[in-house]
Amino acid sequence: MPYDPPPDLATLSLDAIAELAAARKLPPLDQWQPQTISDSLMTIRADGRWFHDGGEIRRPAMIRAFSSLLRRDGDGQHWLVTPFEQQSIAVEDAAFIATDVARSGDALTFRLNTDDVVVAGPDHPLIARGTADLPAIYLAVRHGTEARINRSTWLQLVDLADADLAVTSQGARFSLVPA
Repeated sequence: MPYDPPPDLATLSLDAIAELAAARKLPPLDQWQPQTISDSLMTIRADGRWFHDGGEIRRPAMIRAFSSLLRRDGDGQHWLVTPFEQQSIAVEDAAFIATDVARSGDALTFRLNTDDVVVAGPDHPLIARGTADLPAIYLAVRHGTEARINRSTWLQLVDLADADLAVTSQGARFSLVPA
C-alpha cells in the first residue's frame, strides 16, 4: 500500500492538522500491560535512523509502524509494546526528530521524521535542555517519548520567538533557553 506524506504544514489550518492527527489510529499502549519482556535488538540513533541487529531499517512504513508502538517508562527506558510482549529498544537521544514547525493561530505544529504531526501545548510541552551556548530543545510526543528539535526547526522556532527567546502555543509559554 503506497504511503502519501502529509502536505506542507505551512499550508494547513489548525483544524486540518487536527484531522491529520486524528486520522492516524494509534494503538492503545496505555491499556496494554504485557508480562513477557525481551530485547528487540533495535536502536534509534541520535540522527533518527533505526537499526535492527546492526542493519539499518530503510522502509519508512516499518519505522512508522514501530514508532506507533513506542513508550518510555519512568526510568527512561524505551519499549516496543504489543498486548503480549514488550521489547526494550535502545534510544541514543530521542525517539523522534522534529523536522519542521509551522504556526497556525496560537498553535505551533511540528512534523516528526515519522510524518506524525504534534501540536505543542500543555499536553505536548517544549523542553529546553543543554546549556545556553548549546541548547537542545525537545517536544513531548506520546507515552513518555520525545522528539528532539533539529537545527533547522530550532532556527524556525527562534524566528517565531519573542525577545526573551520564548514561544507560546495553545496558551502555554516555552523558553528556548535552558534553565
